[in-house]
Amino acid sequence: MTGDSAPAGRRRCVLFDVDGTLIDAVDNQRRVWRTWAGRYALDPDEVHRVALRTMPMETFARVAPDRDPLECLAALHELEDEDVRSGVYTAFDGASDLLHGLAPGSWALVTSNYEHRVRGRFARTGLPVPELIVDAAAVAEGKPSPVPYLLAARRLGADPGDCLVVEDAPSGVRSALRAGMTVWGVNAPSAVDGVHRHFGSLREAVPDILGFGTGGPRASAT
Repeated sequence: MTGDSAPAGRRRCVLFDVDGTLIDAVDNQRRVWRTWAGRYALDPDEVHRVALRTMPMETFARVAPDRDPLECLAALHELEDEDVRSGVYTAFDGASDLLHGLAPGSWALVTSNYEHRVRGRFARTGLPVPELIVDAAAVAEGKPSPVPYLLAARRLGADPGDCLVVEDAPSGVRSALRAGMTVWGVNAPSAVDGVHRHFGSLREAVPDILGFGTGGPRASAT
């Protein structure tokens, strides 16, 4: 995708995934799922392997089909909330500079997590919180549906074609592509299928993301 600045009267916005994109929560997620598996006497490695590829309710159906899924979800939420209070979180290098460099109202978070946990993690890492967070409770369909990203664009008053999405996971990339947005991948050794550009780290992407967010020319897709 190529182009110049957005036409007059239109604005550009940057939409960020959270876990794996701005905040490194891999160890936290592994610990939560291992603890959850222990409560149900399940193989923690197998549970975590499945959880990496599926949404929680689907995970429960696969690894604990004889258990009440709502009970399983309540237990998971309890563990996740405790982890936000007591776990150690780290923002990826470049995240603070990037988010502080974007104009208020020009960016948002689009996450499969819940807003209170995102706010807790941001408070722990010192990252600024945007005016808009589209979380799991805000939509009936999560990623890879385009609904979360389309909702974020609508609430920011931006056309989907003027939105840049920064993601690290295949489901999020598919969601943004289906929403008709430009998608850049970060924090992975190789590009996720479909991304317009790939950066090995968030830090590498900071100058170009800031350039997009401030209305500079769009870099060509690769």
